[in-house]
Amino acid sequence: MGLLDVLLGRSRVVGPDLDRLFALPSAAVSLEAAAGFRPTGQGAVCFATVEGAAFEQTHREIRALLDADAGRTPVELSRDSYGYSWLVTRRSPDELPLVVNDVHAVNSVMEADGFGPQLLCSLAAFRDDDGRRLALVYLYKRGTFYPFAPLPGDRQRRDNALELRVRAVLAGELPVEGDLGRWFPVWGAPGL
Repeated sequence: MGLLDVLLGRSRVVGPDLDRLFALPSAAVSLEAAAGFRPTGQGAVCFATVEGAAFEQTHREIRALLDADAGRTPVELSRDSYGYSWLVTRRSPDELPLVVNDVHAVNSVMEADGFGPQLLCSLAAFRDDDGRRLALVYLYKRGTFYPFAPLPGDRQRRDNALELRVRAVLAGELPVEGDLGRWFPVWGAPGL
């Protein structure tokens, strides 16, 4: 960052650091202790839809890598109603470290194959005993996390108070996105 950036109040955006995903399992322990949310065993990577032979090869590579683990549910590719694509991994609820490994692998392969600019976010899903849903969302381009808590029902509403409580719980565990305007809703995300 140069002197002109300092004088104009600009700051350098923190880029992706996929290794930050590995902090999720320990953050999940704090989340369960403080708020009662436990992992569901589902994780997903969201990216701008890509067509063509190059992406098909990358998709086959990801499937071969992750589906090589015997006894697991195959990785799924789906599209949401907004036109974004999701690669979804499903594991047992007590296997959050494996979900994180899967999500990290998907991001790494896509990045290595030149699809980093299409990566948007990754998430791990959680629920509590009352059936409330929560996702910890990793913003790929920012290298930060934020909570997303949709309210039940047909209307797209979120539990902002819960999201702020979760932010306070995770402040020392994960790099939480400080700009609330970047806490984008992920309506229709697989696993939520």
